[in-house]
Amino acid sequence: DTPNDAPQTRAPSGLDEDEYTFVTVAGRKTVETNRLGKRPAVPLELYEFEGCPFCRKVREAVSILDLDVLFYPCPKDGKVYRPRLVARAGKSQFPYLVDPNEKLEMYESDDIIQYLFDTYSDGKVPLFLRLGPFTTITCGLGLAPRLGKGSRYIPSKSPREPLILWGYEGSPFVKIVREVLSSRELPHLMKFCARGSPKRSALLKKTGTFQVPYLEDPNTGVKMFESAEIVNYLNDEYGVSSDEQQPVGTSSMTTTTSADDR
Repeated sequence: DTPNDAPQTRAPSGLDEDEYTFVTVAGRKTVETNRLGKRPAVPLELYEFEGCPFCRKVREAVSILDLDVLFYPCPKDGKVYRPRLVARAGKSQFPYLVDPNEKLEMYESDDIIQYLFDTYSDGKVPLFLRLGPFTTITCGLGLAPRLGKGSRYIPSKSPREPLILWGYEGSPFVKIVREVLSSRELPHLMKFCARGSPKRSALLKKTGTFQVPYLEDPNTGVKMFESAEIVNYLNDEYGVSSDEQQPVGTSSMTTTTSADDR
């Protein structure tokens, strides 16, 4: 990958060449298509927060499994989803997976990862995700340069509907946006599109280009690229000066499609 995550050379069909040659590397690429199992009819739900190494392990897994996940961010001192998880499951521990398709809920990152590969792949967890404490330490070191961003609650308004974010775990530009979504407790449906994902072609057809992160806000109608501009939008639209949270109305922001974060 180049530093700005430049797109790969495309096959004559217009599809990403990596659609046919995949490896699993740090959430950047999907597993081979013949290893992907059934697709969930309803998105999985994950209670977690950006700065947690145990949570990152699970994000790596769902990214390479090409699963759509509804994230409920639970930063420290969060007012919404941490209390909701305690009421639901009895303790404030992360990550916590809810699979409405299988009527299953569970704690423990390693158990969650094994479950995901058993249910939505061939059961073979990639080596870098099954090294136990070593995997956790590695994920923690990967988060270290960000100095805990995304881990602490920032007072925010609550959207009526979850936002939609297209991206993948290995992208530093996506990470910047997710840090804000996490700190502000903004629920979001993550459309993972690591290299090899058919959702790359879907985003290309939808917008005319493949570029991540790409944010869609059904509450305001805003659709936009560019990590820095997305961050500014989230802070402007959902920021408040007190702990009071309230539904969001409309926004005067317009769609932007400048060419960065490819």
